Amino acid sequence: MNDKYPSREVAEELLREAESCNPGPWGAHSRVVAMCAEKIAKACPGMNPEKAYVVGLLHDIGRKFGVKHFGHIYDGYTYMDAMGYGAAARICLSHSFCIQRIDDYIGNFDVTKEQQEVVEDALYSLTFDDYDLLIQLCDSIGAAEGIVSMEERMGDVKRRYGSYPQDKWDRNLELRSIFEQKSGRDLYDILKSE
Repeated sequence: MNDKYPSREVAEELLREAESCNPGPWGAHSRVVAMCAEKIAKACPGMNPEKAYVVGLLHDIGRKFGVKHFGHIYDGYTYMDAMGYGAAARICLSHSFCIQRIDDYIGNFDVTKEQQEVVEDALYSLTFDDYDLLIQLCDSIGAAEGIVSMEERMGDVKRRYGSYPQDKWDRNLELRSIFEQKSGRDLYDILKSE
């Protein structure tokens, strides 16, 4: 998988086009995730805020292809990969798995066995990097309405799907701690800054 990703302008156009195919709050959520990722990356030495923004913006791009659960991971991964954007494809794949296990997916497995195997093979071949972890973190604090507390967002997912694995909950809190250490700042202080 290459490390390419589109420009900010191309990514924003891809998201607008995707929203026209499948309107919904996921587009606003993607913009919040992108904004959070950019701000946190700016605060962390060695991270590229532009890359963080773009891959955050495109993490749910698979939703372009309809209302799906696990299917949006496969669709986003294969769509971005086919466009030659390996860095974006990788995030489409990794964002739902802060614990690098397929069985921890919260939602319906609405893919074929072959599609699930594509996701599994690609996911298990990854060694998560800072961008994988960053988008996982931002996905856990970015709601369509804006930034929310991690506990509020995880609680919302738990209410909608009936469960939220404790180790996944704990891992999200650990991700917060990782980026607070990298930046030397409180996560929500970073997000309040301009």
